[in-house]
Amino acid sequence: MHLAEGVLSAPVLLGTAALATAGVAHGLHRLREEQLPLAALLGAVFFVASTIHVPVGVGSVHLVLNGLAGLLLGWVVFPVLCVALLLQAALFSFGGFAVLGANLLIMALPGVAAHYLLGRGFGPQTPRVRALAAGALCGVVGIGGAALLASAVLALSGGRMFGELIVLFAAAHLPVLVVDAAIGALTVAALVRLMPQALART
Repeated sequence: MHLAEGVLSAPVLLGTAALATAGVAHGLHRLREEQLPLAALLGAVFFVASTIHVPVGVGSVHLVLNGLAGLLLGWVVFPVLCVALLLQAALFSFGGFAVLGANLLIMALPGVAAHYLLGRGFGPQTPRVRALAAGALCGVVGIGGAALLASAVLALSGGRMFGELIVLFAAAHLPVLVVDAAIGALTVAALVRLMPQALART
């Protein structure tokens, strides 16, 4: 879901960069020392998963796992994904430096939403069905939210109508949503059973 350089207007680039910078600053403020290993692991998983992608129009389709990362990290997902996106832009020219703020906002903000919507009340006694459902919904919130935001920034830049962009992104990312949801469900269910402290709210 990396947007390419040259497709967003200057006001949208500046606005998304400002919002993304604020998100990174708040995430760094919320980061705790005990979160560093998990943050590094999730950053590496995101980096690897999202390097395998198929170009679609001005963007690309790939695994994102932003909902799962956001569930586990909260606002810390902003600096974590920022580092991963920066490395991808520098090493592989995915996205680009000019659209780094937009891409970060598109991928990290739905992760924060997943954290606040779904990251409550987990513990060793959490029913497996609830853990599976919450993990699956992480994929829905993460991919669905990213598609909505990507459509919004493109529409604000004078591209197609918002409704048309939503249809295009939904059609392109439906398989990704299913896979992200499945991975999220299995991961959250395993963490509830084996490492419930990872699901503690940040």
